[in-house]
Amino acid sequence: MNGNAARFVQFAAGLVALVTLGWVVTGQAAKPPQQGVPTDWTHQHVVFSRPATEERARQVERDPRYWQQWYRDNIVRVVSVDGAAVDETRVTPGVDQSVAHPKVHRDWSEDMGAGATVGAGNYPAKYSFSIATANCGSAPQPDFVAFSTGLQSSGTVASIVAYDNLYSGCTGTVPSTYWAYNTSGSAPGTIKTSPIFSLDGTQIAFVQTDGLSHGTVVLLKWAAGTGTLSSPAAPNLVTATNYAACTAPCMTTFDLRTGANVQTDDTTSSVGYDYTGDVAWVGDSGGLLHQFHPFFNGTPAEVRTAPWPVEVNPANPIALSSPVFDQVSRNVFVGDAGGFLERVSSTTGVSVVSGQVDFATGVLGPAVVDQTIGKVYVFSSNNGNPTCLVTKPCAAVYQFTTSFGAGTTGTQTHVGVGGSTNPMYAGGFDSAYRSSRNGTGSLYVCGDTGGAPTLYQLKINAGALPAVSTNIGAVTIDASTAACSPVTDIPNPNFATGAEERVFVSAQDQGRATPCATKGCLISFINTPWKAKTAYVVGQEILGNHIEVAITGGMSGATTPVWTTTLGQTITDGTVKWIDQGAMVAGQLGKWTPSTSYSTLIRIVDSNGNLEIVTTAGTTGTSVPSWPTTAGATTTDNTVTYTNGGALPTAALQTASGASGVIMDNTVGSGTLAGASQVYFSTLGDQVCPTSGGNGGCAVQASQSALK
Repeated sequence: MNGNAARFVQFAAGLVALVTLGWVVTGQAAKPPQQGVPTDWTHQHVVFSRPATEERARQVERDPRYWQQWYRDNIVRVVSVDGAAVDETRVTPGVDQSVAHPKVHRDWSEDMGAGATVGAGNYPAKYSFSIATANCGSAPQPDFVAFSTGLQSSGTVASIVAYDNLYSGCTGTVPSTYWAYNTSGSAPGTIKTSPIFSLDGTQIAFVQTDGLSHGTVVLLKWAAGTGTLSSPAAPNLVTATNYAACTAPCMTTFDLRTGANVQTDDTTSSVGYDYTGDVAWVGDSGGLLHQFHPFFNGTPAEVRTAPWPVEVNPANPIALSSPVFDQVSRNVFVGDAGGFLERVSSTTGVSVVSGQVDFATGVLGPAVVDQTIGKVYVFSSNNGNPTCLVTKPCAAVYQFTTSFGAGTTGTQTHVGVGGSTNPMYAGGFDSAYRSSRNGTGSLYVCGDTGGAPTLYQLKINAGALPAVSTNIGAVTIDASTAACSPVTDIPNPNFATGAEERVFVSAQDQGRATPCATKGCLISFINTPWKAKTAYVVGQEILGNHIEVAITGGMSGATTPVWTTTLGQTITDGTVKWIDQGAMVAGQLGKWTPSTSYSTLIRIVDSNGNLEIVTTAGTTGTSVPSWPTTAGATTTDNTVTYTNGGALPTAALQTASGASGVIMDNTVGSGTLAGASQVYFSTLGDQVCPTSGGNGGCAVQASQSALK
């Protein structure tokens, strides 16, 4: 175990002891030390439910990603504007503990150049040096986010750029270019996959291609204030032997080659990394899985002794997906373009190949591994069964154990009609799943790869996939067959109206919500799970059968209520009273109109952005009513009576050709500087990027709460 990982695990062990004693929750413990938190593609694909035994806890707690997930779900940060180390860490045990803070807006959208994009299914990468403080550019170690541009780098074009001074409440230019690099070295280079950070954030790694079947793994040490988008710095290219001691900015590279030393390419496999062992893996276009050790620490080297690189599927040597490592089984899980999943022993290189699970685009999106319960989730655009939906195949989620046998296909749950061209990317697990002791909660995924993309909920019980999925809401208009994105779940316990959780998903065209204007769009859906014996405030929204809105605050009961499926109906849950807001929709709800006949249970959106439910039918008046802002309040409008059903549970932001994968920012406490509870992504197409004024591919930061 390297030094950084060892210190991380020691800190984590101490923190879990405090949590066990209840000291952190009650505020009686010493505050934990400052630690950095990387967020990259791997954090969407390595997940943890709560360990049920001490033995499993010891196994998963060795992985820093376990603690990074815990921090994101539980640690509240504040924003430092003057560079001081403001230590305000606290644990939020599922309820809002503070006063309201102003809503934030879409903070920025920066032009990265014509045609620039992180890429469909790929992610930017963010690094925060502190778990307690979200730092502006004035801090000695500011938070920053890195975007690959997808462009061939040169003296005037950056392949990768980072921004700091990220938050709208920061002084100076928001954001500011932190660094930008031309990483071509001795040959042109384009990044087509997602980057990853070292644990301490001082290094970044990725794969680039020269477009001539030549892929290269790049390790880069960055330096603040070096390069711009139009004049990127060229890091000093050094040998692997000299990399550990080189002065930033500097980089070293490894050509991807077969065992016979023939060059090979990679445009589909991001670098996967094990923090504790300092081991990295990457797949190539010919079906080889490469292993590197050491990687970020010491002198980096590719393991070239047999059996590495491993041909994971000799019967079908074809492009691989991004590898995902499981600390418990010590297996690396990787998919291929032929539609198979492979598990490869990290020690022996022995590969076990599943049965075929995708019969269209292949398994080129990374799998998701729950290390705690030993499950692997694979997302299939087409399950190959032409009668799954009478005369059509299904899109499906497959679940395997981490020790699956050769030729097996696990279990599957169908999520709409399967297609032939649109891939299905990974789904997102909710906080209920991550906090359960046996993998009970929900997985949200964008299915219907052969139709109009639709968000589905899979209610997983004790680690078992459900027989059927629940249709949550259409992402595009009904006639659309646009491709969808990965799904990202973000819990934020610190909104003024109580804890809120959202899933983020994007369509490349024909977005359904009104702000999409039938173009590419990023949409968020509230999916806050109900919790027993939890304080809820008026206006707080959760996902039951429909969206349920608290109209009387109080403490929930000990068992899950019997949720109604009737719009406008109320139920009592402990001392909380909920109103059924209706099924969740991404748009197409009307506005108030004068002198119009409304029937019972019609929903409209009022001028405050709240849903009004018609509870007494009639004809509207000639002028707009004075709408209340409190959930449950009633309004009389001529002969119509409305009940305020709470805020619209969806938000949307028009995004040219859709969005890349979404990563989350901090969850900050109320009363702190605005603009630090955000999501990050890039557009897939060119558009006007408002804060920079350019027209190209945009790097975007947007509000978690309302995408505005």
